[in-house]
Amino acid sequence: MSRSLRKLGAVAVAGLLLAAAPACNSASNSGSSGNGKGGDSARGVSGDSVKVGGIVSMTTASGYSKKDTDLGAEARFERANAEGGVHGRKIDYLGAEDDGQDPARNLAAARKLVQRDKVFAIAPMSSVTFSGADFLQDQKVPTFGWGTIPAFCGPTYLYGFGGCMVPMPGGTITQSWPEGLKKVMGGAKGRSVAILANDNEPGTFAIRTYRQSFKAAGFKVTYAKSVVPATSVPSDWSAYTKDILRSDAGKAPDAVVSVMQTPYNIGLFTAVKRTGYKGVLTDPTDYDPGLLAKSATRKALDGVHVLLTFQPFEQQSTDMRQFKQDIRKTAGKDVPLNMHMMLRLVTR
Repeated sequence: MSRSLRKLGAVAVAGLLLAAAPACNSASNSGSSGNGKGGDSARGVSGDSVKVGGIVSMTTASGYSKKDTDLGAEARFERANAEGGVHGRKIDYLGAEDDGQDPARNLAAARKLVQRDKVFAIAPMSSVTFSGADFLQDQKVPTFGWGTIPAFCGPTYLYGFGGCMVPMPGGTITQSWPEGLKKVMGGAKGRSVAILANDNEPGTFAIRTYRQSFKAAGFKVTYAKSVVPATSVPSDWSAYTKDILRSDAGKAPDAVVSVMQTPYNIGLFTAVKRTGYKGVLTDPTDYDPGLLAKSATRKALDGVHVLLTFQPFEQQSTDMRQFKQDIRKTAGKDVPLNMHMMLRLVTR
């Protein structure tokens, strides 16, 4: 990948745990249909298979898509099956339902997968809305997704790939991003940051989390608001850039931190750069080689520091080589890699 997208730290590829043993009977309900082998009675679990389905925002109002999350899941499940499955059972992946990033559709997708398709687990659940969380918890459905939504923090059947990333009061606050930024900026002392997010639930919790984490790292947080409409990308960013670039006692902060999706980041960073801003720009979502193939997005993201929560594609590790092979095999050809594909299955 071009250096125009700079990486802030890299941790292990996110893990997904799916243990479909007879001991999983705690997930059984009235819809279960055991086959008498090994005492199996969990919904979606037979003597030779485990039924799994996903919920992914493949289409959104902003044009942002997580559709490749489905490809990543399929690729990883196919490899697990080739290696013998989980406790001798093959994973029967039904594919992912598209929730359109809409709360009503998210809940409808959860109900369909559980009540009609009789899945044992929801994996992956990748959306900024998770209105189906209470239903899945009540139905005791193991559900796996990025822990960027409060629903993944605490419930016994909902698991975040990287743990809870928006902790409740008293919980541990992740320091990966501010610590990485400290290295980029030569320390946090005397440095200021402005944080911007969407006006939805993930945005609200992101602001709360990162305001605390950047302060804990020693930065001065001059602006931290979840005010950008989540339903559509603004055509005019001047109101936001004006507030941000005057937030540090009338002057610009040393860094602008965006906790938004790619279409928003492109608009924000383009507008900020047009003002002549020379500080650091950073976000957690734009590690995507495909974005550099287009001149407009390449220009907007030039020099942006992107937080990674997985191994970078450039890393020549055994796991990364395996990941690339899995994706190529399932897709049937070489395809551009992106962060949405990053799923890893740990079987026990």
